[in-house]
Amino acid sequence: MSKFIDGLKSLSVDRNLLHRVVVAEEANARQGTQCAKTRSEVAGGGKKPYKQKKTGNARQGSTRSPHYAHGSMALAVKPRSYDKKVNKKERRLALVTAFAAKLQAGDVVVVDKVHFAEPRTKQATALLAENGLAGVRRVLVVLAAHDEATLKSFRNLEGVTVKTAPNREGKGEAFSTRDLVVAHKVLIGKDALSLFETTYSGEEAAK
Repeated sequence: MSKFIDGLKSLSVDRNLLHRVVVAEEANARQGTQCAKTRSEVAGGGKKPYKQKKTGNARQGSTRSPHYAHGSMALAVKPRSYDKKVNKKERRLALVTAFAAKLQAGDVVVVDKVHFAEPRTKQATALLAENGLAGVRRVLVVLAAHDEATLKSFRNLEGVTVKTAPNREGKGEAFSTRDLVVAHKVLIGKDALSLFETTYSGEEAAK
């Protein structure tokens, strides 16, 4: 292990920071495209259902009121943005902290390389079994770069998520703080770990 990885083993975990970043990631993933009609937007209902008095019923002015079938919605939901802003340094520090927490808990399994020449679910299952991850509910597999054959090998395995290591070029779908927090175990290759170190061994990680 390098000095950077050894330093992560003694890094203090800021749970408040992790919580804020994970909440922001989940909120930013929401589309916010839900939309319901208000009373002014529902078609019909122009005629009074029945006369005002002498029917024994409560007075009604329209069949498009919220309590009628085919009526409008009270306090109708409209499209909105759920985005939450988190500073870049906080996002980076949260990712490093989450990885450090997994290291300290002994939940990170490092192998030489996670790569398959061709898509084979049987190979992926065997790799997990070899490293004692066969019965784990949620496993995060980290690749050095996007690999279609390896991705397809793990795709049919329940509870296994495949992501790439963060890199300065932004290539592939890098794992997030939430991916680390919800995972019970992390399987990562030495090449992906080296790439993670190269990207996050700067000032933010040192803090």
